[in-house]
Amino acid sequence: MIDVMSLRDRFMPTSRTLPPARRPGRRAARQVLAGLLAAACVLPPAPALAAAGSLPALGEDADAALSPAGERALGERIMRSIRSDPDVIDDPVLRAYADQIWLRLLAAARQRGEITPDLDPRFAWQAFLVRDRTVNAFALPGGYVGIHLGLIAVTTNRDQLASVLAHELTHITQRHIVRSIGIQQRQSLVSIASMVLGVLAASRAPAAAQALMTGGQAVAMQDQLNFSRDMEREADRVGFGVLTAAGFDADGMAAMFEKLAQASRLNDTLEYPYLRSHPLTTERIGEARARLGPGMRPLTERIDPLHQLMRERSRVLMDQRAVALRPLIDEAVQPPPSTLDALQAVARGYGGVLAATLLRDDAAAVQAMKQLRERLAALPPAQRSVLQPDIERLAAEAAVARGDTVSADAALAALEGDTGRAALLLRARRAVLPGTEPAQVQAAASTLQLRVAAAPDDAQAWTLLGQCWERLGQPLRAARAHAESSAALGRIADAVERLRAAQRQARSRSPSAADFVELSVIDARLQALEAEMRQLQREDARGS
Repeated sequence: MIDVMSLRDRFMPTSRTLPPARRPGRRAARQVLAGLLAAACVLPPAPALAAAGSLPALGEDADAALSPAGERALGERIMRSIRSDPDVIDDPVLRAYADQIWLRLLAAARQRGEITPDLDPRFAWQAFLVRDRTVNAFALPGGYVGIHLGLIAVTTNRDQLASVLAHELTHITQRHIVRSIGIQQRQSLVSIASMVLGVLAASRAPAAAQALMTGGQAVAMQDQLNFSRDMEREADRVGFGVLTAAGFDADGMAAMFEKLAQASRLNDTLEYPYLRSHPLTTERIGEARARLGPGMRPLTERIDPLHQLMRERSRVLMDQRAVALRPLIDEAVQPPPSTLDALQAVARGYGGVLAATLLRDDAAAVQAMKQLRERLAALPPAQRSVLQPDIERLAAEAAVARGDTVSADAALAALEGDTGRAALLLRARRAVLPGTEPAQVQAAASTLQLRVAAAPDDAQAWTLLGQCWERLGQPLRAARAHAESSAALGRIADAVERLRAAQRQARSRSPSAADFVELSVIDARLQALEAEMRQLQREDARGS
């Protein structure tokens, strides 16, 4: 089952949560998109299953509704439609942190046999981030899981975040998405994809999107979005096993449930769709606690130093309005209050530096970074050693953003040996700053070339590679890299146009021997992308 209630609450709020005067038309259209997408993917549910014990085995009835290959194709089509949305963000630091948790859960699911050998190579098994302050996560067909920044911001430690991701992973491994689709009630992939693309087109016409919403077409589908509680219980039960097998604290799931339930009771701001789409009855919370074993020990919230920084990063990135960021900067540049412990003070300082960087307030960023280093020095050595690399990454990020090559080089020197994606992209951003020696730019280009060869869907790496080639006076290579960045974001038509422009540019001058080689690569890639674009157009035409 796709977690459609989560998607509906994320993108298609009810009239109680969507005051029309307070939301721009583009966001409203995006909300309609996911609401329709959710309904299209799930369709009217199959007859309800009687009890958790009677749930079909993995794959039973699922393949009859949609094969794993078909489900993956549907997931890829959906992701191609939404990947370029600005609210689907690719923050390298948060991505790396979420991926660490996600990969541990995947390894545990494989070890337990939840991810079977026949399903494993067919699905994407990818997590992505959504810039939204609501506390939520959702599963999509084909092995994709979306994580709202609001979820990261509300959790105390990685165990709590992992408990939600384990639950969503189980929706995928148990194929709840397609087990909810009746054979006679199923729609074709092309119809679903065309609906997605149609609503994306409406996002460019806010009036049309608003008319769609007020017309009640999306609301009329809500009766189709009620899922079997047996599947939710199965996701809890199997997810708990995956959580503990991955080495996360068993308290994580029960503590997360109780945290969110308490938060929603005290402050019903309707920002907890995970609760509304996963009914947290007393029975369900009790089951989560019962899995902890006899004794019903009090739940503890382990303080995770690195998670505190990631919470603050999420807090900053999920709302980048000046009115939201300015108070965070003030907290960072002023002495922390006595009621704030040392770790909290470091986390607040981290958020302040990032907020000042996003607002391009260079003076505040420098001052906040100085305060942050002083706060870091006050931590116990064990905590300081854990957080030091992330503080240096933030220092480099802030320095590169303001063009301070001296400070950037000092921070990057402290990260020597860090081969992670975040550090790699930071070094590349440093390399394309004005005044950088060509040898350094060439070195960055070589590193990025290896990166995109291993991860051809890394749009940021392709963009930076294009900037490197521009700095090195190689326009054809730059054009191809920028085209690949567009393709990685699902903008196939834009990628095709970029490559055609590169061909026209090459014909307008006398190409060198190196240009001939690059042109042959561009020609081959252009043919492949044009074929893909024609296939998408045929699918759209069949679905219209």
